[in-house]
Amino acid sequence: MPAGVCGCCGPLRPRYKRLVDNIFPEDPKDGLSKSDMEKLTFYAVSAPEKLDRIGAYLAERLSRDVVRHRYGYVVIAMEALDQLLMACHSQSIKPFVESFLQMVAKLLESQEPDLQVLGTNSFVKFANIEEDTPSYHRRYDFFVSQFSAMCHSTHEDPDTRTRIRVAGIKGLQGVVRKTVNDELQAIIWEPQHMDKLIPSMLFNMQDAEDLDRSGQPATPSGPGMDGEENPAALAESCFRELLGRAAYGNMNNAVRPILVHLDNHRLWDPNEFAVSCFRIIMYSIQAQHSHHVIQQVLGHLDTHNKNTPRMRAGIVQVLLETVAIAAKGSVGPTVLEVFNTLLKHLRLSVDFELGENSRRNSASSQSSGRVKESEERIVQNAIIQTIGFFGGNLPDYQRAEVMMFIMGKVPVYGAPCHTLDTVKIGHQGTKRIQTMLLSSLIMVTSGFKSKTMAAALPAPFLDPLFSISLMEDCELRQLVLEILHNIIDRHDNRAKLRGIRIIPNVAALKIKREKISKQDVGFMKKHGQQLYRHIYLGCKEEDNGQKNFELLFTTLAVLTIELANEEVVVDLIRLALALQDLALVNEENMPMFIRCGIMALVAAYLNFLSQMIANPPFCQHVNKVIEMRNVEAPYLLPENIFREKCPLPNSLEKEESSLYFQTADLADCLLGPGYSAERLSVPYVPQVTDEDRLTRRKSFVDTISLQVDFTPNSLPDNSPLAEEITFETLKKAIDTTGLEEQEKEKRRQVMEKFQKAPFEEIAAHCESKANLLHDRLAQIFELTIRPPPSPSGVVSISTGHAQHQSVPVYEMKFPDLCVY
Repeated sequence: MPAGVCGCCGPLRPRYKRLVDNIFPEDPKDGLSKSDMEKLTFYAVSAPEKLDRIGAYLAERLSRDVVRHRYGYVVIAMEALDQLLMACHSQSIKPFVESFLQMVAKLLESQEPDLQVLGTNSFVKFANIEEDTPSYHRRYDFFVSQFSAMCHSTHEDPDTRTRIRVAGIKGLQGVVRKTVNDELQAIIWEPQHMDKLIPSMLFNMQDAEDLDRSGQPATPSGPGMDGEENPAALAESCFRELLGRAAYGNMNNAVRPILVHLDNHRLWDPNEFAVSCFRIIMYSIQAQHSHHVIQQVLGHLDTHNKNTPRMRAGIVQVLLETVAIAAKGSVGPTVLEVFNTLLKHLRLSVDFELGENSRRNSASSQSSGRVKESEERIVQNAIIQTIGFFGGNLPDYQRAEVMMFIMGKVPVYGAPCHTLDTVKIGHQGTKRIQTMLLSSLIMVTSGFKSKTMAAALPAPFLDPLFSISLMEDCELRQLVLEILHNIIDRHDNRAKLRGIRIIPNVAALKIKREKISKQDVGFMKKHGQQLYRHIYLGCKEEDNGQKNFELLFTTLAVLTIELANEEVVVDLIRLALALQDLALVNEENMPMFIRCGIMALVAAYLNFLSQMIANPPFCQHVNKVIEMRNVEAPYLLPENIFREKCPLPNSLEKEESSLYFQTADLADCLLGPGYSAERLSVPYVPQVTDEDRLTRRKSFVDTISLQVDFTPNSLPDNSPLAEEITFETLKKAIDTTGLEEQEKEKRRQVMEKFQKAPFEEIAAHCESKANLLHDRLAQIFELTIRPPPSPSGVVSISTGHAQHQSVPVYEMKFPDLCVY
């Protein structure tokens, strides 16, 4: 009877259960019954409303088989679920998917690697299905956590560990594909999920063992298992896909976990992985999102501004790679922000370096201080490279703005205010910052091609640059000249002019040049005198070396090629002759090496200029002087004076006229159309301007004027009280012929100067006189106008500090009308 009851009750079971039961064979090794699976699929497609029940029943059987460790039936159940999922695309599939995800979660929760891989493979198949309608209630929090945990598997067996990690990465990739395109699943970009997704991928990307694997497939160790793959390559692919799908508002949440991971694993030093990681980021994201990444790295650098120098250097080098890629696309408003942040950290690095130097007391501290200093230099060099490389890859219009921005940060002595405070870091720190900023300017201006000099060298850029060229430091002057070369040389002729020498055939150099434009002619009329003045002053510096003279020669040559018309050529010849007279007269007691170096510079330049203007008489005169020097004074030529242990003369005799270039002869050579040869008779004299005061240096003219003003007052006892009157004295007083002739000659020179000298030179001369007059008036007013004394004290200014000197009442002098 019991058997009959069971027999007659069997057909009363629901049809979907009977169809599900039929797909499971008696022996799980036989696998899924294809014919019965086709019947179940046809039934599910014909009656989609039964899908949720089919899924629930399959989930029930799978849970029971997992508990009983009947893994063969588990594989069959998952295979059936996969086929049903691929075959059914109706509205009723939503409840079935919930059952399916429950079964996948059940497999992932098990401790069996085979089941975890099996569940992951099923989830990946599900992730590749495009659903017609979005899901309003489905969440993937559990899968993100579980797959992330699998990515960090520490299984004892290396092959099993690799299989689990590969499965975890594939699962995360499936989650990404399933959620990033679904507007209702934007929650995946929230920090709690990104903090699991991103580190899991990076952890596998940095694993050296996985990177070195050959990737050959291994024999599957269980049912449904895939062959062994490379977790690093798979993680990188998933990482790129995730970043490529990141929208504008999700970039910050995607980049922040990357920075945290690099911090936690100390991957900034060494930073090879960090650099490669950010290369992947910059090439994977959309170009318009690049500035988000740059801002995140800049903020991270600010956060770690007090960390070790090597860590900061690693972050800066990553920033270099980031901006190098971003500069080729769009970086938006972050251009100046990048430079501002880098300059701020440059100043901090100098502070740390100088602070460490000041704390050196013992031998042990000196050794550690040197290590600290060298590490800070690494940071500073990385910052300079970043500034230069980023600026060098910008368009010309943005590069001009960056040049102005950096120049505005360069400390100049005496300026009213600066963004970089130089009071606390002192002279050494100021010079260090100046050197580094000018070095970065060299990199930014490299390859800069401006159509007009006025746009490339505006006054706000040119004035502080020339102020630095007056510094008593040969290295700073060299950097200034190199910056000028980068900007002025628009046809890349510097390489052909490298080194100061007598060039026998300039035509063989194949100099590239164009006709000077009207805009450049106007630039030279406005700023030419300023350029000549700084070249003149730069030549007579006592610490000049061979490199300084080489750069000065290149400067003169580049000016001739790019900006010289007939008027400028005459001015340059006047400048060269003035330099020759400077070395001959030697009113400033320059060393003999400097005097001979100036002579060699003048010879090399006039030789170059004579061939550039193609004037045969000019060339003959220059060659004649050079030949005489070869025979009688080789130390006046660049090939000899800059040679080691070159014998120097005791003096330079002005009477040996054959060794020097003569103004009259050069003027005769230039007689002809185009050149104002008569202007050569007006000697070039640099005018005193306010730039000398900005650099804390007294010019020669100022020093002489102060000596003239104060010497008579300083020696009152030695001056004679009265001159002895004799017959000769009276005769000289009556005879005024000589005085009249001197006065006439002086008037003639003044009139000739105002008739032939350039307007800019005359204006500079008048301006210098006005400045001297104002200075003298200010001194007079300061001496004569005094505040009335008071019992509270007299305020006196000394060495920049106010001092109160109290005056007793009985010592005060009152007017007579006020005394009773």
